[in-house]
Parts: sequence; structure tokens; C-alpha cells
Amino acid sequence: MSKYKRKLYDSVKMKDFRDLVNRYATLYSDQIAFEYKETPNSTEHIKITYGKFANDIKSLGTALLNLGLSKKRIAIIAPNRYEWCVSYLAVTTSNMIVVPLDKSLPDNEIEDLIIRSKSEAVIFDKQYADIFTKIATEKKSNISSYICMDNLDKFTSFSSLIEKGHSLLTNGDNKYDLVEIDNRKMSIMLFTSGTTSISKAVALSQSNICEDIYALAQMTDIRKEDTFLSFLPLHHTFESTCTFLYGTFSGITVAFCDGIKYVQKNLAEFKVTGFVCVPLMLEVMYKKIKKGIEEKGKTKLVKNMSKICNGLLKVGIDIRRKVFKEVLDNLGGKLRILIAGGAAMSRDAIQGFLDLGINLLQGYGLTETSPVVAGENDKFKRCGSVGFPLPGIDVKIGHPDKDGIGEIAVKAPTVMLEYVDNPDATADVLKDGWFYTGDLGYFDKDGFLFITGRKKDVIVLKNGKNIFPEELEILINKLPYVSECMVFGRPEADGDYKICAKIVYNKDVINEMYPNIEKEDLQKTIWNDIKENVNHKMPAYKYIREIIVTEVPLIKTTTQKVKRHEELKLILGNA
Repeated sequence: MSKYKRKLYDSVKMKDFRDLVNRYATLYSDQIAFEYKETPNSTEHIKITYGKFANDIKSLGTALLNLGLSKKRIAIIAPNRYEWCVSYLAVTTSNMIVVPLDKSLPDNEIEDLIIRSKSEAVIFDKQYADIFTKIATEKKSNISSYICMDNLDKFTSFSSLIEKGHSLLTNGDNKYDLVEIDNRKMSIMLFTSGTTSISKAVALSQSNICEDIYALAQMTDIRKEDTFLSFLPLHHTFESTCTFLYGTFSGITVAFCDGIKYVQKNLAEFKVTGFVCVPLMLEVMYKKIKKGIEEKGKTKLVKNMSKICNGLLKVGIDIRRKVFKEVLDNLGGKLRILIAGGAAMSRDAIQGFLDLGINLLQGYGLTETSPVVAGENDKFKRCGSVGFPLPGIDVKIGHPDKDGIGEIAVKAPTVMLEYVDNPDATADVLKDGWFYTGDLGYFDKDGFLFITGRKKDVIVLKNGKNIFPEELEILINKLPYVSECMVFGRPEADGDYKICAKIVYNKDVINEMYPNIEKEDLQKTIWNDIKENVNHKMPAYKYIREIIVTEVPLIKTTTQKVKRHEELKLILGNA
């Protein structure tokens, strides 16, 4: 790795989640673990200390053990909230298996996953009361205990279980303390988002996730003084591991977002210093920042000041946050770190945040790897890369082509145990101790890892040329009115592919830029921009030949990954 060495932070390796809960009680007891509001318009902030959090985990765990749920599978489904976090750790530290479910699933899929997971209890938010009433009535599942995070008469209430557990502990019940955890057995069952196929159930151990937390702690300087905004869904490993588990390991305050449209407001009122997110959100934020600067006629000034600031950085002088205080104040004034992963991000946006003095760290991972495989550290970054493999994680490029691009494979203590009840799918990806990710990438000469796309998404032309959709999508997304896009290959009669793009435009921006424009003229305008700003920057074989223009958002998972196979079915089915 030559001169590019990782900066290592002091860290303690945990063997299981019991060590994590003990850390709450001993190191951070009086600090604020969670902060949130009952409603978006509320002025009252509810604050929960780490000491209370640890006590609630132990109380709920004790109550669940007394329900006879030892070693059983417990599903959880809810928006991001305090009770979700208590449930997750109460279940896993009581030697039960937690099954976090996607909060946005339709009722039929919730029912399907409840049955597939063989869960015997479920802890849920009141908005799912109807589906669990139906499941209880039909008796098709193994569920025996229905626990509602809110007080609804027909279900066991979460608060009553906490009270019961506390009472049992007070009277000497020590079932929770006597639990022995095998940290290498399945403790977390996670269903993949199914962006390319039916969801698979990933089996992760507590050791898997504890190893990832340890590796993250050696790469990234997250401090107990930090407040992170939590808005990505907690059922997903990216948010669960990075914000919730790694964050609380570091003693931060987790602030629950009131909803995506309240992010800017929440940044200020919770005094947020950082958050974990997907590039799509950062791209939108950057476009708004850029637009605000343009409207004030300060584009040239900001560009010149950025050059001066970056020049001073080279000699150890950092004045970025002072120079760009006005811009940072619009983001709450305290924001200092962003952790992004899950998709490609434009270099302009990456550099834009860095120029403001916000430490943007790009990373890469998968559910099957607990999840983080690689990431940038605080000292060394390279625009477009996802940094270095984390300490203790080996990464290789399988069968690289002439440009060094091949399938990314991972060998690490963070790699999943298996796909539950799916030995064929497990054998497809786990080979000789290596997990084959299905992602394509390469290392540069300094050891920085670059992701070029999904193996299944690469468009292979008849002439043997490979086209990576993400490369073209980054260019299209730079257009100010583009909300999102998807590049795909439309099959032609001669067996080749026509390169096409589905472009979702922002109606407000279009109306501002081109008032009263007709739909036909809008199509021509966007097509001209594609030819000028995308095609002219590419070799001819990568030219986009056809576009679809719409204001309807692309079909996405809850972590904002485009479901390409569903979009293709929709597009080609309408052809």
C-alpha cells in the first residue's frame, strides 16, 4: 500500500453483544444514547441515557426468556425508533435470533417472510396491527407472541414487558445473566433486498458484526461527542451496524429523523454532527447547495476560495469551515462527517462536500459481509474510490481483464455463515473460503479500491466491449434537473444492445429552467443535453442512443437502490 497507511484508532474488540451492552452501562451510563421527538412539530425532545438503555435491554430480555422464547426466532418491524433498538439487543443478548424486517414491505410480503423465517414471536409498531391481526387469525405461521411497541389492547404491550422484566430482576430472576452466547452461531437473520432476485435469508453471527465494528473503529474517528441522525432503515445492515451498533459502541447520541422531508430541520434542532447515507441523498443535497450559491451570484467566489483553502490544507492550515460558515449553517452548523455507501457518487459532489470542510467518507459493503468491506480513512481519500479494505479483511479481484477489472471477492471474519436453507445459493458465492460478491472492481497502484458495477448489470456488446451503466449514470445525474436515472441495454434483433437511459426529472427545477415547456420540447432539450454532456465525453460505442423521460421515480429498495430487474420488466414490457 506504499505511503497510504491507515490511521488506527484505539479500540476494544468485543466478542458478542453482551460486551456492547456492558460497555453502555460502564463507560457511558449518564450520556445521552438516543434523542427524538414524538411528532415532527413537537418542541419537546425525549432523551434516553445509556444507563436506561442497558437496563431496558436487560429487562426486556428477561421478560422474553420468561415467555419461553429462548433460542427462538423473533421478528422486528417498525420505523426507526428507540423500541426497535432495545428489541434488537434484548433478543440477541438473550440467545435468541433476531429477524429484522423491511418496514416498507407490503402486507403479503410481511406475511411471507414471517412464515419463511419460522419466527415464533414478533415485535412491531402499531401501523402493522392489521396485518398481524390477520396473521394471528389465520394461524399459518409459528408466531405465539405478538408484542406491540405501542399500547393496543389486543396485543402484549412492549412497555408492560419492560415493567415485568424489571420486576423479575428486582425479585432476583437471573435467567438473563445465566445465558451463554455462542458468538459464532446465527444470531441475526437478514433478508436481502432482492434487487436482482427473490430475497435470500443471510445468516450472520454476533462475531461477524463485532469484527466489523472493531475494523470500523480502527478506520474512522467517531467520537462520543457526536450526534448522528438516523434515517436509513434500521433493518438494513448499513444503518444498523454503522449508525446504531458502531455508533453506540463509540458513545454517540443517535437522533431519530422525523422523516426525509425534515432532514434539514433535524440537522439544526438535534445539532447533528454526522450521518450515514446513500449517495442519492448527498447528490440531491449537493445540487441544492450549488443552486443556492448560484442564486446568490457567488459561484466564482466559492470556486476561488476553495482553491485557496485546498492550497492551505497542503501546509496544514484548515480554514474551510470558517470561510464557508454560511453554507454550513444551512446544514445545521455542526455537520462534520458523512459516511456514504451503496452506489456510485459523482466526483463533483464528493469534492464539493470536502471543499466545505465536511469529512465525506465513501465505503463499500454488502449484507453478507456485516456489511462494510472497505472504506476511506480520515487521512487518505481518492475521489471515486471506496478506500481500502478494512483491517482484517482480505479482498481480491477474481479473473481480472486487461484493465484489471474483475469480480470482487472477500475473505474475512465478517463474511456470513450461509444463506439459510439455501445450500445451492450458498455454494454459488462461498468458494474456498472466499465470498464472491457479484460486484466488479479494481485496485489502483496505491491500493485504493474502485467499484465499476454489478456483474449482472454490465452490458456486453457484440464487439466484446463492456459498458458499465454506473459510469454513464454519474454523468447524466450531473444535469441540474435530473433526480435519478438508469442506463440499460435494449436487446436488438441482431443480438446486440442499444444503450438507453431512463431519466427522471425534477418537475420544479424544469419549470424554473424552462417555464411552460411542452413535453415534446422537453424531450428534445434533454436529448440535446445528453448528446452534449454525456455522449461527447465517451467513445462512440458507449453513446446513449435513446432516452425515456419521466417524472415518476424509479422502483427502489428502502435503501434507495434501484431495482433494475423490475424497471427493465416495466420498460421492456411497455415497449
